[in-house]
Amino acid sequence: MNAQVKAKADDTRERIMETAEALFRRIGFAKTTVADIASELRMSPANVYRFFPSKNAIVEAICQRCLGEVENRAWTVARSKASAAQRLEQLVLTILAFHKENLIAEERVQDMVLAAIEHSWGSIRAHKESLCAITEVVLRDGIEAGEFAPVNPRETAELILRSLVIFTHPVMVAQHMQDSHDIEADARATVRFLLRAITPR
Repeated sequence: MNAQVKAKADDTRERIMETAEALFRRIGFAKTTVADIASELRMSPANVYRFFPSKNAIVEAICQRCLGEVENRAWTVARSKASAAQRLEQLVLTILAFHKENLIAEERVQDMVLAAIEHSWGSIRAHKESLCAITEVVLRDGIEAGEFAPVNPRETAELILRSLVIFTHPVMVAQHMQDSHDIEADARATVRFLLRAITPR
């Protein structure tokens, strides 16, 4: 496939994903069909199937794109000049903000999120690994600077992320928002509580 053909195919895939996501938000994931997506794009369903074998495959591609954006934002925080403690707090708040803005702003997106979790488990596992690696980098910086005690960075990163899953998992974020007036304040308080366990006295 030459560069021009590949670019055109990539552009078509992107248009299908954007159109599908807009329909999922407008009428809901369950009610949206591949025929609806094709009609919106003024192409045949067979043409959509050339790029994605199923509606679930489209959801998986959207999921991968969203997770990639989360990781890019997380790396930006991790590589900033702030202290390690400030970076860890900002890391959680950045992930939380992304899910609030992009995945749970509307009720109709909920079923799309659940479908993405069900059908993109490999992508989500890789995403969790990436977030763990990012957290580990910040922990290592904090240990090297004497900001944190000499804990095991990998194990501590896993523990911290497990403890903060309510603020980083889109479905749990949605549930927690129903019970909390200020989920960001809850996230800050939880991060600071966890940091006390690894801060030298």
